[in-house]
Amino acid sequence: MPRLLGHWSVQVLVIFVVGRLVSTGILLLAASRQGVSPWSGPAPAYGTFINYWDSGWYERIFREGYPTDLPTDLFGTVTHNQWAFYPLYPGIVRSLDVVTGLGWGVLAPLVAWLAAAGAALVIYRLFRQRAGHRTALAGVTVVCLAPVSPILQIPYAESLHLLLLASALHLVSAHRYYAAMPVVVLMCLSRPAGVPFALALGIVFLHEVWTWRRAGADPVLRRESAGRILPLLLLGVVASLSAVAWPLIAWMATGRRDAYVATETAWRGEALTPFLPWFENPAVLIGPAAASLVVLALLLGGAGLFLARSVRSLGLVLNAWCAAYLLYLAAFWDPQSSTWRILVPLFPLALAAASLQRGRVLPVLLPLSVVLQFLWVDWLWGWTPTGSNGDYPP
Repeated sequence: MPRLLGHWSVQVLVIFVVGRLVSTGILLLAASRQGVSPWSGPAPAYGTFINYWDSGWYERIFREGYPTDLPTDLFGTVTHNQWAFYPLYPGIVRSLDVVTGLGWGVLAPLVAWLAAAGAALVIYRLFRQRAGHRTALAGVTVVCLAPVSPILQIPYAESLHLLLLASALHLVSAHRYYAAMPVVVLMCLSRPAGVPFALALGIVFLHEVWTWRRAGADPVLRRESAGRILPLLLLGVVASLSAVAWPLIAWMATGRRDAYVATETAWRGEALTPFLPWFENPAVLIGPAAASLVVLALLLGGAGLFLARSVRSLGLVLNAWCAAYLLYLAAFWDPQSSTWRILVPLFPLALAAASLQRGRVLPVLLPLSVVLQFLWVDWLWGWTPTGSNGDYPP
């Protein structure tokens, strides 16, 4: 028994379960304080409370699938519909329901829990490539107690996407590029991560070409780099094709070429101009001059982040992914209250945080994360009407 408890996988799962119990307690407390919402009456049960917001869209896909005719308003503009949500997570739940008949209420959170547990295990293995056992465990703890970690047990696609993303990064870091290909395809059917992942692979590819050219007369280094160039290139092609797979499927199913983009735009209310919302949205609240200062601070903060020793120690692959994902968000994300949840794929930074001051920041960081977790659930997941348009989404 002591040997079993000492195994890394058991330690990771214990950390994961503790994290999920903390989140469950916070969700139960928030549910007890919840008033009337569009989804339930006051003080809903746990299962009802976690089915708020986009969980309802995933359940609708589970029950109805995707529309072949896009819904439109009186002006012909596409309105909210299922095509904004990727198919892998509700498809898995639906397949399990066909076999077991347990229904959405049981299977959806169960799949989220299991995927999150698998993600914790893979994240540990990924972190062990760059750090020792204790630091890797600490990094997993930061992930499991992160301010938005309740999303890992809610019927959203985040936990499944985290599992596939961590697996893909682990395989790429281990130079197992062919094995990563099916994982990347599945990842791109869980959430829209293909574009930044392809960009990250492009960075790694260019580094390998540069290494090969600089190897000179070193036959071992030249052989190693040359052997990685073609598989990396092919994996980049797979990621690029997978990135456009879901928009193409939406086009074929609806007969409308911009079906996916038009659906995504419906949530924003207008066409998205790359990079501009990061200036426009803050300017509405604080004015253009202050908004420019905020954007400048974000740019300087991002540059400083990648200059930090703890982040540089993550290695090429994880740095390339984090940089590519941040650039993707800067170009295509409309900054709003859901931004905190959208930062989950930056989980490699948890290892950098865990290694700061040799872990001496953890006694402060972890309790702070739990407090922020409570605030995220209470302020964003819970429904509190803030105006004529309802509430800010999590």
